[in-house]
Amino acid sequence: MRYRPLGNSGAVVSTYALGTMTFGAEADEKTSHQILDAYIAAGGNLVDTADVYANGASEEIIGRWIARRPTESERVVLATKGRFTRGGVLNEIGNSRLHLRRALDASLRRLGVDHIDLYQLHAWDAVTPLEETLRFLDDSVSSGKIGYYGFSNFLGWQVAKAAYMARALGFVAPVTLQPQYSLLVREIESEIVPACLDARMGLLPWSPLAGGWLTGKYARDSTPEGATRLGEDPDRGMEAWEPRNREERTWRVIDTVSEIATARGASPAQVSLAWLEGRPAVTSVILGARNPEQLADNLGAASVELTDQERTRLDAVSRPLVSAYPYGDAGAAQRDRAIDGSA
Repeated sequence: MRYRPLGNSGAVVSTYALGTMTFGAEADEKTSHQILDAYIAAGGNLVDTADVYANGASEEIIGRWIARRPTESERVVLATKGRFTRGGVLNEIGNSRLHLRRALDASLRRLGVDHIDLYQLHAWDAVTPLEETLRFLDDSVSSGKIGYYGFSNFLGWQVAKAAYMARALGFVAPVTLQPQYSLLVREIESEIVPACLDARMGLLPWSPLAGGWLTGKYARDSTPEGATRLGEDPDRGMEAWEPRNREERTWRVIDTVSEIATARGASPAQVSLAWLEGRPAVTSVILGARNPEQLADNLGAASVELTDQERTRLDAVSRPLVSAYPYGDAGAAQRDRAIDGSA
């Protein structure tokens, strides 16, 4: 396992994080604790959850693990999120001081801790004044309830506005952004990645295997079946079967990943994760697992070092489809220079 600073902070985290959206949903408590044990034993230290995962059950499961494993849990950099509602009650949604105060206190209770290392806004709030949200986060750092804060699912202009408003107001600055990012979802490279690089914020990519597409478990034009996410629900969210199956780019990426994996004696998941872990601005890639076996395979990516030639092949085949302006030929070149630091 390798380690990097948590964005522009002094904290250090493993380059692979443990995402816990499966806890209390696709993994029961016993299995979830086994996953946590295996992750910590492998040298991982960043555990990410949210108050809405399994309607709070994910945080509660982690809290009971922390209570039972005091020595192991001391190594953990604990991250959670607030923004969305858990009950549909008035004022129980958004990034207002009122809601975030209640959400943060509730997360602390469920986790059984008095401090959260990284508190993240789960999404942008177009209603609440940004100054109000940033002041709450700054106050929470000052009071010791959180160590650092970051964002999730923000657009590039939202990242830039928030980061520079925080500095202009003399508040603590954000350290991370948690976006969807993978070989099949690279659109964030046009605006969001450069914005994070400019603000010195680290990326914590979620869905790095595109909801299972990059594991090699699916076959062209063969609708998934069985105990997989798309087997259980082919229309599941952003990774739904039919739209991606129709895109030739999807299968070119999957075929290339599989060829590189076979030549290396690695799994397609490990190759896909290793590519993402090496992208500019990435601090830690969030791994999700239903069981310890899935986690073990994913963690094997830590020992995969792709060659320049392999990275070039993957970069080329996965380049996102963009319109001619402003992210076409000239725009893409400017974007790539910003990402690799040459501009």
